[in-house]
Amino acid sequence: MELRHLRCFMAVAEELHFGRAAERLHIDQSPLSRTIRELEEELGTALFTRTTRSTRLTHAGKAFLERVPRIFASLEQARDGVQSAARGFHGQLRIALSDGVPPSRLPVLLARCREEEPEIDIRLFEVSFDQQIQGLHDGLYDVGFSMAEEVGDGIVATPAWEDELMVAVPARHTALAHSRIPLEEVLRYPLVLGDPAICAGHALQVERFLRRQNQEPIVAQRVATFGAMMILVAAGIAFGLAGSAHIASSRELGVVARRLQGTPPMLTTYLLHRDAEPSEILARFIARVASMGTDESDSPLGDS
Repeated sequence: MELRHLRCFMAVAEELHFGRAAERLHIDQSPLSRTIRELEEELGTALFTRTTRSTRLTHAGKAFLERVPRIFASLEQARDGVQSAARGFHGQLRIALSDGVPPSRLPVLLARCREEEPEIDIRLFEVSFDQQIQGLHDGLYDVGFSMAEEVGDGIVATPAWEDELMVAVPARHTALAHSRIPLEEVLRYPLVLGDPAICAGHALQVERFLRRQNQEPIVAQRVATFGAMMILVAAGIAFGLAGSAHIASSRELGVVARRLQGTPPMLTTYLLHRDAEPSEILARFIARVASMGTDESDSPLGDS
């Protein structure tokens, strides 16, 4: 089995059309079909069901499609590792970010890593939560940050830091008369919240907080990014509920952040890694994260 077999398989699996896949690969359809037949003969099973009208993945083809991208990812990681060594680095730390992790402490943490260990090449990967977990299991990533704590067997999730849950309010809204807005006041208005399919951990933590209230929230929309959330808030369509760092990182005009009245609700970011003895590089990184603590006073917005 050669890489050309895998590249041809991925093109056909994604296009589900041999003609379009051939165009994408800049080859004729005949050699593409021959390459797929060679791959199926080596695997001993059909990967596609072809008719005059359609091309579909077989059950074996779907299983193969789940695994092939990880092969390319491993090769990419190997290439990056070699290039990193060629540039004089003595090691790599591959950090996977998922689930709308707030940026509050990452810049400070990574700057400290570069200052204390300039010989370590730091790589960031923005992936889905499922890809993050699978990548940690497969060794594609050394460590990850997520707002989800349900990580399954073989992965350790440790609280890394917290961010205060705050309200993003349209500028000039009457609710801004409150320096700290009562939650019952917030729940009078439509809310824009994170999409659980994209920001599972963040959405779950916010949902848990809202579930403790006696009033059902009015959810105007669920969005995949916090930038989209701030756009809807700025447009006056809804209030937003997000961590202080998410609101602070938004450059959207017409959005004002307010704390909630009472004890500040906190959102937790988790450090994820394999449940195994860490490398020396990873162990030092974990110690740095632990030393940062969860300083609740570190809100980038204050009482603005």
